[in-house]
Amino acid sequence: MKVAIFIYSLAGGGAERIVSQLVPYLESKELDVYLVLMNNTCAYSFTTKREPFFLEHSKPTENGILKLLKIPLLAYKYHVLLKKNNIEKSISFLTRPGFISVLTKFFNKQRTIIISERSNSSNQYGYKNLQSWINIFLIKKLYPIADLIITNSKGNAEDLISNFNVPSHKLFTVYNPVSIKTIDAIESKKDFFDKNFFNLISVGRLDKGKNHQLLIRSVEKLKDKKVRLYIFGDGELKNELQRLIGNLRLEKSVFLMGFDSNPYQYLKAADLFVFSSNHEGFPNVLLEAMTCSLPIISTNCPSGPNEILEAEIEYDFKEIFFTKYGLLIPRNDEQKMTEAIVYMMGNVTYYADCKASLKKRILDFENEKILENFYNIFSA
Repeated sequence: MKVAIFIYSLAGGGAERIVSQLVPYLESKELDVYLVLMNNTCAYSFTTKREPFFLEHSKPTENGILKLLKIPLLAYKYHVLLKKNNIEKSISFLTRPGFISVLTKFFNKQRTIIISERSNSSNQYGYKNLQSWINIFLIKKLYPIADLIITNSKGNAEDLISNFNVPSHKLFTVYNPVSIKTIDAIESKKDFFDKNFFNLISVGRLDKGKNHQLLIRSVEKLKDKKVRLYIFGDGELKNELQRLIGNLRLEKSVFLMGFDSNPYQYLKAADLFVFSSNHEGFPNVLLEAMTCSLPIISTNCPSGPNEILEAEIEYDFKEIFFTKYGLLIPRNDEQKMTEAIVYMMGNVTYYADCKASLKKRILDFENEKILENFYNIFSA
């Protein structure tokens, strides 16, 4: 069976990491996989039987209006690629490839178009600007046309049903996978952190949604404590965050480390994982931190963290919530983040209980189990 996997690029990110795992897995199951890209940035190396196909070679900084205007042309080009290679099933990752793939239905209604939606669309596009309004409009018009939408959390599925008119029978939830064996085999960078400090670590793109300002300002409130924060990731807010660190005189307490394809060596050596997102789909990095036996403090953002940490609470919960794996705090609340960090530093028993519980929970997201769900969808 021939299948196409369509994503903008293989730059560092959760969706890209999943594609880097999914392609070789499906090939091992004797599927003929066509990887389709729009940009040649690649942060993940993996072996594949076939060279990727490029619909175009665009730049991430391309003008937003131009991106919009090109969608119909790219849909036709994608249709031609699928038709030429007799590919009848396509799965797209991330929003723009989703729009493009759905539009191919106008050229061939028999083709099976699957979208893998990795975010909570209402929150990702809730910034009340032109780009957000356009994306919300296109999701409402195009997503219901797809044959199947795979969400990576139940919260994302509910959002599409309630706010984007997607029929519930077209939705199926498959959680993100984590490669436990791969991470377990990686050595800890034991000498990296100064053990005289309580070392916090966070991993994620430096963008508005990840809200790293919250972490930096929380650390500023802990100046009298021996706390350090290490943020791994790149993005458009790097210079802005560096200025904030300088303005708060935190150069010796907060460090922007850039992107690293192997953050696990640092996760295994740190003391606590802190996560400050305003919105998520289903954050892989929480799974990876848990695989590294690292207790969690996370904002209770839509969606994913409360499902991962098995906390049945609403997103507007205003207090710190205790789970078996760490703490959930309200979104964008510096004071609660600060209080949660202090609690983790001072409560050795709770901290140890969290570490002990993580390994059992992470088995629910084991790589092979999750990737098999994708294979079963293609084989149906």
